[in-house]
Amino acid sequence: MTQLVVLDMAGTTVADDGLVVEAFTRAIAAVGVDRDTPDYDRMLHYVHDTMGESKISVFRALLDHDDKRARAANAAFETAYGDLVASGACAPIPGAADAIAELRGAGVKVALTTGFGRDTQAAILDALGWQDIADLVLCPADTEHGRGRPYPDLVLTAVLRLGVDDVREVATAGDTAFDVLCGLRSGARIAAGVLTGAHDRTALAAAGATHILDSVRDLPALVRTGSAG
Repeated sequence: MTQLVVLDMAGTTVADDGLVVEAFTRAIAAVGVDRDTPDYDRMLHYVHDTMGESKISVFRALLDHDDKRARAANAAFETAYGDLVASGACAPIPGAADAIAELRGAGVKVALTTGFGRDTQAAILDALGWQDIADLVLCPADTEHGRGRPYPDLVLTAVLRLGVDDVREVATAGDTAFDVLCGLRSGARIAAGVLTGAHDRTALAAAGATHILDSVRDLPALVRTGSAG
C-alpha cells in the first residue's frame, strides 16, 4: 500500500504558464545577459532541459560556476518569480487540490516539493491558500546537503520526516525528467510523469517514468488500483 506521495509544484500541481521563463529572463538580465544575445537562447534552452532542478544549480552551470554571479542571478529569479506570483499570475493545475485531498482522505501522506527557494515556495502556497494542503512541504534547503533534483534527497527527506517505513511504499509525480529521476533514485515504487508542464511524453519516457499521466488528477486512481483512469 502506498504510504506517501511526493508531488512537484510548478508544472505538476501549480500551473506554470511561462512564469519560469519570464523570471529567468529577468534574472539573467540582472547579471548582464541581454535577451537579444546568442547566449540568451542557449541559456533558455538549458533552462528548459533542466526544468525541475534546483535553480541555484542551474545558474551555476549557466554562469561557468561563478558562484557570486550565480547567487545574484538566483536571487533575482526568486524576486521576479515572487513578484509574478504576487501579481496574481499563479493558479493551481485543475483538479490538483482535489487529488491531494482524495489521497489524504484515503490515509496517504502528501509532500509538496520544489526546486525553488523556501521564500518562493511559501509565496506560491500563500497565493493559492495552500498553507495546510499537504502533510509536508520541502525545498532543496530542507535537505541535509541542500541538494534538489535529480538527487533523491527531497523524497528521502520526506520519507524520514513523515515516518514512512519503506521507500517502496512511496509514489512520486512530476512534469520533468528530473522529477522522474529523483523518484527512481529514491527507490519509489511509482515515479510518474505528468503532461501538464515542461517535458513531453518522449522525455518523460526516456527518463524511465513508471507511468505517464495526463494530469496529477489521475494519480489517486493509479495509487489506489495500480492503473490510471
